[in-house]
Amino acid sequence: MKRIFAVLLALILVAGLAACGSKTETEPESTSQVVETPENPVIRLSTTTSVNDSGLLPYLLPAFEAETGYKVEVQSAGTGAAIQKAIDGNADVILVHAKASEEEFIDGGYGVERLPFMYNYFVIVGPKDDPAGVKDSADAATAFAKIRESESKFVSRGDESGTHKAELKIWGDIAPDAESDSWYISAGQGMGACLTMASEQQAYCLTDKATFLSMQDELDLDIVLAEGEDMKNTYSLIAVNPEKIDGLNTDGAQAFIDWMLSDEASELIAKYGEAEYGVALFNLL
Repeated sequence: MKRIFAVLLALILVAGLAACGSKTETEPESTSQVVETPENPVIRLSTTTSVNDSGLLPYLLPAFEAETGYKVEVQSAGTGAAIQKAIDGNADVILVHAKASEEEFIDGGYGVERLPFMYNYFVIVGPKDDPAGVKDSADAATAFAKIRESESKFVSRGDESGTHKAELKIWGDIAPDAESDSWYISAGQGMGACLTMASEQQAYCLTDKATFLSMQDELDLDIVLAEGEDMKNTYSLIAVNPEKIDGLNTDGAQAFIDWMLSDEASELIAKYGEAEYGVALFNLL
């Protein structure tokens, strides 16, 4: 009888251990989350080059897409071109950085609401020996005046982007003309291309700080003037108005905006750049 009892007890213990082992192997499957694909899964985002060239969007979008099932098609251009894509019906949501142009977009009925959510700073970069003496300038306007006076090379976006409009605002009444001022180069290119050109030609350039830091190892340029009050650079999200434009993915646009304004996205944005550059590339409003 004792032998039979011992055999039965051993069988019970073996069965129990097998059950425990089976449970452990299947636990990851039970905790995995299956995301349902939305009815209209593609969101067309028209955005400025800086959030793309700096690496911010490639850093954020995998998390958004994994959590929501949406797929974001990014169209990256200067703010003027990015807004025009939305006016032409080729975007569901825009992420841009030119307040006057954004307000004009909304006043024309094309945008639902301007939602400023983050900022960084424009900086002036230039040759390491700083031939125009920009480093001693009190502000960007003074720095630009020194560049003009010395006729040091300057690369402009020249593309109606937010950065280009900020540059023209700083120049004010002394804005140079690319046709008559040989030292002033109107590139008509995105931020990354302009920085490469400025490095090759040893020219000055106005850029957002994030894009410069993300490219600085490839450039022979230094920041010569940084973070003045006249160089604050604010980014906004705007959903395109379905009452003005047909065929929009309005639900997708709102899902993207909601996620970008969420605590999770804010935490990711606040950390972006710290590990590699020692400082966050974007700040939250």
